[in-house]
Amino acid sequence: MNKPLRPVDFTPDEDDGPLYAAGKKIYQQSVTGPFRRTKWILMAVCLGIYYFLPFVRWNRGLGAPDQAVLIDLANNRFYFFFIELWPQEIYYFTGLLIIAAVALFLMNALGGRVWCGYLCPQTVWTDLFYAVERLIEGDRRERMRKATEPWNLQRGAELVLKHSIWLMIAWWTGGAWVLYFADAPTLIKELVTFQAPMVAYIWIGILTFTTYTLAGFMREQVCVYMCPWPRIQAALTDEWALNVTYKYDRGEKRTSFKKAAALRAAGEHVGDCVDCNQCVAVCPTGIDIRNGPQLDCIQCGLCIDACDNVMTKIGRPTRLIGYDNDINIHRRMEGKPEVFKPLRARTVVYSAIIVSIGAVMLYALMNRSLLDLNVLHDRNPVAVRLSDGSVRNGYTIRFLNKRGFDRVVAVDVDGPPNARIHVVGADSITPDRPMIILARDTTTELRVLVDSNSNEEIAKSVPVTFHVTDIGLGEVASAKDVFVTP
Repeated sequence: MNKPLRPVDFTPDEDDGPLYAAGKKIYQQSVTGPFRRTKWILMAVCLGIYYFLPFVRWNRGLGAPDQAVLIDLANNRFYFFFIELWPQEIYYFTGLLIIAAVALFLMNALGGRVWCGYLCPQTVWTDLFYAVERLIEGDRRERMRKATEPWNLQRGAELVLKHSIWLMIAWWTGGAWVLYFADAPTLIKELVTFQAPMVAYIWIGILTFTTYTLAGFMREQVCVYMCPWPRIQAALTDEWALNVTYKYDRGEKRTSFKKAAALRAAGEHVGDCVDCNQCVAVCPTGIDIRNGPQLDCIQCGLCIDACDNVMTKIGRPTRLIGYDNDINIHRRMEGKPEVFKPLRARTVVYSAIIVSIGAVMLYALMNRSLLDLNVLHDRNPVAVRLSDGSVRNGYTIRFLNKRGFDRVVAVDVDGPPNARIHVVGADSITPDRPMIILARDTTTELRVLVDSNSNEEIAKSVPVTFHVTDIGLGEVASAKDVFVTP
């Protein structure tokens, strides 16, 4: 006989927190120090490259675009200074994406979330928006005070000015992006005179809105809730990776500066942390680094600068917060020297992958052919027997001339016995070896007929190879297919 099921008590535990946490306003305080200066320098470099790179010129010859970096979607080209990539060379982009991903893994293995703290676009633009906010509204305490006071004319003017500058930055961010897809000076003129394509205005509007929203309002919420990298990097790190760490072996037990001096005078052990909360005040995500590793920490190093400034003022050693790991903390507590292992299995493997793929891509780029062809056999009919008994196969051949000038090429064929080749629609002074002109930097598609007249029995399928040779430069390109009989 089955016993009746006991009712389950679904009463929530008093210790359980809320399912959703309300967003809190973060008032980041300014700070000075080496990490802050590094962030300023990287911000200037990154934004300078992004905003002004479309205006850099690069001479590629007559008729070729002279923009150094250009994504020419209309002509299916990507230009990067002296490099010109075609759609058929998409594998270079695949290689770059792999290198970028592995480089991100390597940075994580060496210095934690270096990308998040210094180079991520969200971090860079949020830093810039914070700088504008502090310049107009004042530093942390002043902004907190203004947030609690009633509105007045000055407060309204400050907000209008701040949001106007934010919108200008966001607008130029979207405008700079579309400049990579067309000649920058020409597109700017068209945008100003309202003659640019509608898609340009649409993308500028989208990127203006996203930049203004993400950097001006969502800020740390993008890093905490939207970005997947904090969760991914936690699975890729190890115990030897250096992260921004509060060295509790030195900092605890924490107490105020005055009490610490009295306790030290009494011979009691006191840590160096004076509980000033400066590390919290300068944090862009508002966390307390002293609570240990946290998902919200982007490891920007600003808390290191803030803590070093306090330690210097009170006459204590700096780097109470610094790049460290738990292994060294425990070693110091045991009286052992610190150990750092930048060279270990994962960092060596990551570096080897980057170097290997980079070397392969560089070799392929330096030795790539600027003359190429692709062959497509006719499907219906695949072969025709002519009145003289010969067999004819038809092909569509696409010739690629990647050079910046016209060239004369000869077309040859190997495979079936007594093969003759004819290029439809192309007159040549050498009928047995057709010669055609390929326009510069273009793809030319032609129909080619191959006849085979032989007294010997021809197999049902014979391999056939097409060769195209540049008469002037001697460059050769080949492509294979089959020659079939009816």
